Amino acid sequence: MQLEEFIKKTKSWPFIEALKLKKKLEFEKSNDIVLFETGYGPSGTPHIGTFAEVLRTNMVRAAFEKISDKPTKLIAFSDDMDGLRKVPDNVPNPKMLLENLHKPLSAIPDPYGKFSSFAERNNELLKSFLNKFNFEYEFMSASHCYKEGIFDDVLLKILKNYEEIVSIVIPTLGDERKKSYSPFLPICKKSGKVLQVPINIIDDKKGIIAYKNDSNQYEESIITGGSCKLQWKVDWAMRWVALGINYEMNGKDLIPSFQLSKKIAQVLRGSSPVNMSYELFLDEKGEKISKSKGNGLTIDEWLKYGTKESLSLFMYQNPKRAKRLYFDCIPTAVDEYKNYSDIYHGQQELEKLDNPVWHINKDNSAKTKNSIEFSMLLNLVTASNSQDENTLLGFVKKYDANNNFNYESIKYLIPLALNYFRDFILPKRNYKKPNVDEGNALNDLYNEILNIPSNASGEEYQKLVYRCGKDHYPDNLKVWFKSLYSILLGSDSGPRIGSFFSFYGKEQVLKLIQEAKEGTLSRRNI
Repeated sequence: MQLEEFIKKTKSWPFIEALKLKKKLEFEKSNDIVLFETGYGPSGTPHIGTFAEVLRTNMVRAAFEKISDKPTKLIAFSDDMDGLRKVPDNVPNPKMLLENLHKPLSAIPDPYGKFSSFAERNNELLKSFLNKFNFEYEFMSASHCYKEGIFDDVLLKILKNYEEIVSIVIPTLGDERKKSYSPFLPICKKSGKVLQVPINIIDDKKGIIAYKNDSNQYEESIITGGSCKLQWKVDWAMRWVALGINYEMNGKDLIPSFQLSKKIAQVLRGSSPVNMSYELFLDEKGEKISKSKGNGLTIDEWLKYGTKESLSLFMYQNPKRAKRLYFDCIPTAVDEYKNYSDIYHGQQELEKLDNPVWHINKDNSAKTKNSIEFSMLLNLVTASNSQDENTLLGFVKKYDANNNFNYESIKYLIPLALNYFRDFILPKRNYKKPNVDEGNALNDLYNEILNIPSNASGEEYQKLVYRCGKDHYPDNLKVWFKSLYSILLGSDSGPRIGSFFSFYGKEQVLKLIQEAKEGTLSRRNI
């Protein structure tokens, strides 16, 4: 199968997006560098949703490069000329921020006292986590572009098309806002605040406007050189035109805004970027994650418990479906990436293009080949009560008699498993004390295990556990397995029991069952 045939059949959404972009550029007969953009409002610390947009955009970019020979660039753009509309909930020195409300974010002091402005701090955090994931991008800020005149030509064009652009926006506004609306927001020379005031056009060729100041006197201002900024929907369209953006994503909540900005861009340029709208992430309460609230997960929090690849996989999967983003997603994502990576290792080149691994880590895809499942490590920590990394690695090596595992990968996973166990499993762990029937079943299981070889396979253990269950719970094996999990691991569910027993080892399993029968598991110290 040729690449062209693959692209027609693929269900891989980055390739579907890339093909949309390729067709549009061919129709427009564009030979310029293809520009992908992601936008960021630095009113708060970058959250995981910000990362998701950059990652997904980069996936489309990589897919486009696979099917096109045009050069590309990713621009990470910060809207740091926006006025601060409210004080974020999760930052220090709120009084200082309150005193600077409505000033450009790039003109407000850093409440942490480390950077020249609030915007610079958050911009640096954005660049830091993009660099951590080795993204290739060019960072641009609104403050720089406005002040250096990069936007000047388009600003003047907007002024010349003022009435047409206003007519596009006005129908979307409430009655009160209609009275004062202007796409141009002058920066007050006295207070430094971004003003939302009616304007009069004095000279549309020289770019001069006038507005009433606090003294109710008309004050003139130029619109170029950073003396003025645009309302954000007009600003969005202006940026596409001024920078020549070809592709940009946005959250589902911004679909109406994108459609409006698209109309404005068509007035200014005659076209707009190819676009994909994605669903939003929700926190543990089902609420939208927000920079100002600081809810949901941060990048660093995920990476305390999971791999970079697992985070990227979570972002890759089902971008048009709302997903709850919380700590319990992490173990599943780690193991899913391992499974995809194992499949990828044996696929043909074109088959790999439909595997998430190609979009996440195509150059280093074999790193997790034959590594152990993260869920198994978590249960090993739970059962062994060991915090020593070398002890846990010893269990793995003992199980891996044929030396098939990738130990560098496992050494990386073990600290993550320990972190997850301490913070999320240990506090909720509740060992069930076996009742009479469960005690009798455990006695039989113990005696059966005494008689099997030390190197018994997972399948041999599974058959033995199943047989004991049939003897004592002939009508409901689910009760038997649930009892094993709650008695031996202190949880309602767990790994395939036979595989876990084989991995843990005969001697340790017998000890675990004996302590469970005696009711001493809950008194273990960790």
